[in-house]
Amino acid sequence: MTQPTIVDSHCHLDFADFDAERPDVIQRALDAGVERMVTICTRLRLEPQVRAIAEAYAPVFYAAGTHPMSAADEPLATVDTLIALAKHPKFVGIGETGLDYHYTADSADIQKQSLRIHIAAARETKLPLIIHARAADNDMARILAQEHRNGAYTCVMHCFSSSATLAKAALDLDFYLSMSGIATFPKSQELRDIFASAPIDRILVETDSPYLAPPPHRGRRNEPAYTAHTAKVGAALFNLNYADFAAQTTANFDRLFWKAAL
Repeated sequence: MTQPTIVDSHCHLDFADFDAERPDVIQRALDAGVERMVTICTRLRLEPQVRAIAEAYAPVFYAAGTHPMSAADEPLATVDTLIALAKHPKFVGIGETGLDYHYTADSADIQKQSLRIHIAAARETKLPLIIHARAADNDMARILAQEHRNGAYTCVMHCFSSSATLAKAALDLDFYLSMSGIATFPKSQELRDIFASAPIDRILVETDSPYLAPPPHRGRRNEPAYTAHTAKVGAALFNLNYADFAAQTTANFDRLFWKAAL
């Protein structure tokens, strides 16, 4: 019987956690049925290294942007720079960008400015925006909706772990919610309920590796192969078998990340 295939829509393969065994990590993902991975650049000055990983491994695609927690420490991105990067055949998304007031509320103004630049690039390139949102629900919902009225764009709320209100705001704009290992943690029932009430055709799965490993690997380094553990929890939420949930979330990925579609 053929193993169901699935996609890790968000990981960080350039991080030093993987330097010693990157080929093995990617092979383990393939062995687990993770047929494609999107590795995310969080500081634009590191884009060449992230791009090189995507170029070296057929199953790996990449996206680039300025992470909100780095917005005050990095040069402000420009729309033209992001559009130029997007011409690469394996560049499939804009970001991650967004707002994080949990640790970096003092840089809220520059985060908002950076976010709007990334949205403009997503609108222009027709590539999906990849959003990181933490402790900034009201500003995030307001900016996403306001900018959408200025011109449509597509978006995934990566590693979604915010409120039902922000989930609804995103879904009302036809955006996607991505399920990470957080949704598998025992204390995350409220989050699981948010996912379960969302349309199945708006759900993606990811690892955000090396962070947020799902059980039975919680507390250790995460890696793309573990996408399957999160997806099995997702399948149960939607009363689907694993193969059907894998197929549905892969179809969702292909619709949103059209440049990475097989």
